[in-house]
Amino acid sequence: MFQPNLMDGGHHQLHPLEMAQNNSEGDLARLRDEEFDSTKSGSENQEGASGDDQEPRQKKKRYHRHTQHQIQEMEAFFKECPHPDDKQRKELSRQLGLEPLQVKFWFQNKRTQMKTQHERHENTQLRAENEKLRADNMRYREALSNASCPNCGGPTAIGEMSFDEHHMRLENARLREEIDRISAIAAKYVGKPVVNYPILSSPMAPRPLELGVGGFGGQPGGEMFGGAGDLLKSISGPTEADKPMIIELAVAAMEEMVRMSQLGEPLWTVSLDGATDVLNEDEYIRTFPRGIGPKPSGFKSEASRENAVVIMNHINLVEILMDVNQWSNVFSGIVSRAATLEVLSTGVAGNYNGALQVMTAEFQVPSPLVPTRESYFVRYCKQHADSTWAVVDVSLDNLRPSPTARCRRRPSGCVIQEMPNGYSKVVWVEHVEVDDRGVHSLYKQLVNSGHAFGAKRWVATLDRQCERLASAMATNIPTGEVGVITSQEGRKSMLKLAERMVISFCAGVSASTAHTWTTLSGTGADDVRVMTRKSVDDPGRPPGIVLSAATSFWLPVPPKRVFDFLRDENSRSEWDILSNGGVVQEMAHIANGRDTGNCVSLLRVNSANSSQSNMLILQESCTDSTGSFVIYAPVDIVAMNVVLNGGDPDYVALLPSGFAILPDGSAAPGGEVGPSGSLLTVAFQILVDSVPTAKLSLGSVATVNSLIACTVERIRASLSCETA
Repeated sequence: MFQPNLMDGGHHQLHPLEMAQNNSEGDLARLRDEEFDSTKSGSENQEGASGDDQEPRQKKKRYHRHTQHQIQEMEAFFKECPHPDDKQRKELSRQLGLEPLQVKFWFQNKRTQMKTQHERHENTQLRAENEKLRADNMRYREALSNASCPNCGGPTAIGEMSFDEHHMRLENARLREEIDRISAIAAKYVGKPVVNYPILSSPMAPRPLELGVGGFGGQPGGEMFGGAGDLLKSISGPTEADKPMIIELAVAAMEEMVRMSQLGEPLWTVSLDGATDVLNEDEYIRTFPRGIGPKPSGFKSEASRENAVVIMNHINLVEILMDVNQWSNVFSGIVSRAATLEVLSTGVAGNYNGALQVMTAEFQVPSPLVPTRESYFVRYCKQHADSTWAVVDVSLDNLRPSPTARCRRRPSGCVIQEMPNGYSKVVWVEHVEVDDRGVHSLYKQLVNSGHAFGAKRWVATLDRQCERLASAMATNIPTGEVGVITSQEGRKSMLKLAERMVISFCAGVSASTAHTWTTLSGTGADDVRVMTRKSVDDPGRPPGIVLSAATSFWLPVPPKRVFDFLRDENSRSEWDILSNGGVVQEMAHIANGRDTGNCVSLLRVNSANSSQSNMLILQESCTDSTGSFVIYAPVDIVAMNVVLNGGDPDYVALLPSGFAILPDGSAAPGGEVGPSGSLLTVAFQILVDSVPTAKLSLGSVATVNSLIACTVERIRASLSCETA
């Protein structure tokens, strides 16, 4: 017999809610699983059901199949509003010719189906993640079981763990927590807990990372006094007892530096000029409460972040950073001296992943008026993904407290990401605490701005040096331009010679603790610093006594104008006393960057003086957004012919002189630094006696003092005329 449905409003039909109560839980689950799908969704239309559970059902259930149009309309509404209210259900039922309860049940079933699908998908993901953790855990266990002593080849004894093993133990502890968490979640869906594989527990109690709680330099909250001692000479490698703490500190520093490279506000805020990121120190302490201890009394914080895309493969960049010689050469304008005291780990799988080195370094500004910053730190390299690496430094001063320490590095370094076509994206974080009270007033503003030692200077130098290295490897050299060196071997030899010249200049111009400067006053220029060095067996420097002199002063001229004036051979006679008024002509050059100012040149001085008629000058000029150099040295014409033919440049004797040009630190619109003036350092190296055992005469000091004072006066006069 035909039974009335809900649309007919028959008096034998029970209310749907009553029927739902009479259904068992199995019936309800079956209705939700079987009744509803994306093309045949519909509300249950039960007809003639008995209200008495004790009596057999007299009528069969009947399902109402919605039309395709009704399903599409409700599907569209569900995407916008999965939980419609009464008013919305009534309006929808009126539009589709359905009862509000039919609409209500359809949405209930739809939500149930979506939840079931989501749970199945999440369960699948949890299973896959758990399987991955199992595999990683088994791999670590196998590596630990096969660990051997790097010295004797035997099994590793407790207390002599390598860095790799210790790191694996830390990773295993984290994996145990992760597996337990995922196992608990998976049990909710799978119905039983996932079996945990046993993990080798560390026999060592966890150490706190607050290595500096006792204060810096061994004095809680004490202020550092005394002059800048030669920290690099006094520091030795770490002891066996220090190594576990160094490893833990390196791992924590890596995590902190990577997070600092990624986080935005409120940790980093944009400066008023919109050009730089400024660290919120209060937020930093809240975000990273565990570290190397509180800031020492009298110290100030410097923190900066910068990024760039550079023309170098990411693997090559990592190799440069992890090789102390390559690192100090590439950053010779910033690193005056550096050494690796001990290599705790060389890495795994034939690369620097996991490499750990204890190092010392001295960081400089190219001027004798800014004290260098000495640092004793650990450097840690880690591969975070197939194409992303990170290298971090963090100070170890608390392991070797020194009353003369004036700088310590909080986690600083860079994240390197592979880019197409041999490029890499570099994000650099520089974070130090320093006592900079020894900085001369001329350079106070530049140092206080953070640009003297900050991340922007590191990144700008790296970008420029990557272009220089790419130029040295270039093979498609245009042949039409006069003076261009097209020989691949000749280009490499000349660039290598120029690199040594720049490194020698930068190492000899700063206020390094390796130098003993004597100050000469009342010279007409600002104070001149002089020092002597004896050269005996150095094939790259003429034998005898070498006198170095340097001075720094301010010019009311933008740095770019000073740079263009000093590098131009046509204006050289205006300041170069040694050219004796002769015409200077460029014979050959090598362009090594996007900026036309980045160039290595070979100059000839055409002088009436016969003794100078054959003199050649090797010159390198380089510039970026943070500073510029013009460095030159007289060279022997016969030796340069050997170099241009691809010969070994290491035996060409050089005494470099030149200029370092920095902005004065004034803020400007657009974020550029120092358009109002320049800080210019002038430095000369002169052989005053070819006999190494000879004594330095006062006449030689007076001569070089006069030379540098006259050069300064000529530069001031020439540039002042232009700005007048």
